[in-house]
Amino acid sequence: MEKLLIIGGVAGGATAAARARRLNKDIEITMLEAGPDVSFANCGLPYYIGGDIEARSSLILESPESFKDQYNVNVKTETEAIKIDRENRVVTALDKKAGKNVEYKYDKLIMAQGGKPIIPPLPGVDQEHVFSLWTLSDMDKIENYITKNKPESAVVIGGGFIGLEMVEALAKRDIKVNVVEMMPHVMPNMEAEIAGFIQEEMESYGVGIHTGRAVTSIERYTAKLDNGKSLDADMVLMSVGVKPTLQLAIDSKLEIGEAGGLLVDETLKTNDDNIYAAGDMVEMTHKIGGKKVRIPLAGPANKQGRIAASNALGQKMTYKGSQGTSVVRVFEAVAGSTGLNQKQAIDAGFKAQSIVIHKEHHTSYFPGSSPVTVLLTYDSETGIILGGQTCGYKAADKRLDVLATAAACKMTIGDLSELDLSYSPPIGTANDPVNMAAFVAQNRMTGYSPSITVSELDDFAGKNRPAFIDVRDYFAFERSHITGADHIPHTQIDKRLAEIPKDRPILIYSDKGKKGHQVVRELILKGYSDVYNIGGGFPSIERFARTIGFEHLHINLIPLDKKSVHNLEDSSVEVVEENVVEEKIDTNSAIVVDVRSPGEFAYGAYPGAINIPLDYLETKADELGAKDRDITLYCASGARSGYGVRVLQSLGFTNVKNGGGLMSMMAGLN
Repeated sequence: MEKLLIIGGVAGGATAAARARRLNKDIEITMLEAGPDVSFANCGLPYYIGGDIEARSSLILESPESFKDQYNVNVKTETEAIKIDRENRVVTALDKKAGKNVEYKYDKLIMAQGGKPIIPPLPGVDQEHVFSLWTLSDMDKIENYITKNKPESAVVIGGGFIGLEMVEALAKRDIKVNVVEMMPHVMPNMEAEIAGFIQEEMESYGVGIHTGRAVTSIERYTAKLDNGKSLDADMVLMSVGVKPTLQLAIDSKLEIGEAGGLLVDETLKTNDDNIYAAGDMVEMTHKIGGKKVRIPLAGPANKQGRIAASNALGQKMTYKGSQGTSVVRVFEAVAGSTGLNQKQAIDAGFKAQSIVIHKEHHTSYFPGSSPVTVLLTYDSETGIILGGQTCGYKAADKRLDVLATAAACKMTIGDLSELDLSYSPPIGTANDPVNMAAFVAQNRMTGYSPSITVSELDDFAGKNRPAFIDVRDYFAFERSHITGADHIPHTQIDKRLAEIPKDRPILIYSDKGKKGHQVVRELILKGYSDVYNIGGGFPSIERFARTIGFEHLHINLIPLDKKSVHNLEDSSVEVVEENVVEEKIDTNSAIVVDVRSPGEFAYGAYPGAINIPLDYLETKADELGAKDRDITLYCASGARSGYGVRVLQSLGFTNVKNGGGLMSMMAGLN
């Protein structure tokens, strides 16, 4: 009987075993697992510690008994492969429970040993309050320590996926958390403004963030940083990365590749015709960049396990590589990436550009809409999509999956601009954020609407001495702006054109980027040639400033709103109750009425205006006094107030006019 031997379980190995049995009912399949658990949900471990997953048993996907019952696979746990005799096709393994070596013959071998957490050799790293998280046993140790010792403070070393998921988990256990990351920002694979969304969320929940810093030693109750600062640390979690488990492969003279993983071909075969490999231990070709990379993620590991088993049993399947699509949720904030970021794309030889947009995840008029950010990276010569990143509180993952598909299929920004995506007011928008991102990319690539990203902003400002023009409303400008920027609301551009210089570059920024684009087009049509929109507007500028900071410009950042882990369900989207304030209205003098919502009114309003939302205007009209009273209505843009004028005129009011948008009203004060 033909023998298939699999070294390693969990994602790649367990998938390979199940696939092999479906392909061949007669083959003898044996799986050797060095640890006590053959198949468990390692991606779910932080969520058990944080309390999202209540039942530990739900993390156990398969057991040796269930593998035998369902797939007739012989699983040997606590059995560590220590030698491969490639010539005679024999693996020697240490049976840890019996304390002896056992030999296993094979016709085909699949290696799926995965990886292990990197533990830097720091002073104090071997203490009982220092942990890593990779297995169920690791999880149990952390859970037991928290339950027994009730730590009040924790330091998480490393700002990647597991580190940030554990930040949330520990915060939910009422532990004060600090995260330390050597790179300039957490989630280093993401652009700063996308990672900045996650950092802002963590800071809102009281998490201390120390980027560009390293831990130099761990004391009993503190962790010391390379800047001399000490952080309270009743417990420490090491989460600085994963290294492939390669010693057995190296000892067996299997070839290691340029990226530091086990080298395999497109069939996932090693340099031994009888040995295949899958999972975190292998390196693969990046689908977009073409270089060899290591991508230790569950998705690629599962797919590789399936393909490796198929080819080991005589099928002909190829693995084309991975583009590293990944996503993380921290508290209620979600961010993810796929393909190449701009720096990676340039390093790979592409003439890459990026753009960013912020747009509601569904129609703004349907309750509960929340902005989603889409960052798109593409080849500026061909328009081919090279990668993308998204973030938001709602539906960021949906947009990321569209970008992942587009990049994998080598779609262009033109293809993406015309892509038909689902729309209904509670679900999306007629022009989806993904479509809008493609529109903006087309505008930049063709020169129709020149723009730069915030990651390009500091270098541009340092080299070109630009003039900054803030086209947002008065209240947004007063709260925070780029120091030295001129404030010209977008509705006033035409009237104040003489204030805009033509002898230096002009950088325009708005509240989300859209109005900035409109102003850029207006200025181009009026003869300006060196004018650019800052993509993403002030939200992107603000995130970058909080995350990395600028050298050549300064922003007065306002404090973030504080959030609580005890009220997470309500923290993702601010909902302002539409309570109309009952107030005594003067019925004699001229009056200005703001017909926006109470939430908009509270953000900033025309001096002396009263707030009667448009939906209540008809029912409260009697309180406005005489029908010939001088009444001015306004809203955000003039649309709702224009409708309000018609409502009052239909009720017999004869001296009512539309003041337009708030910015036009405020400009009238000057």
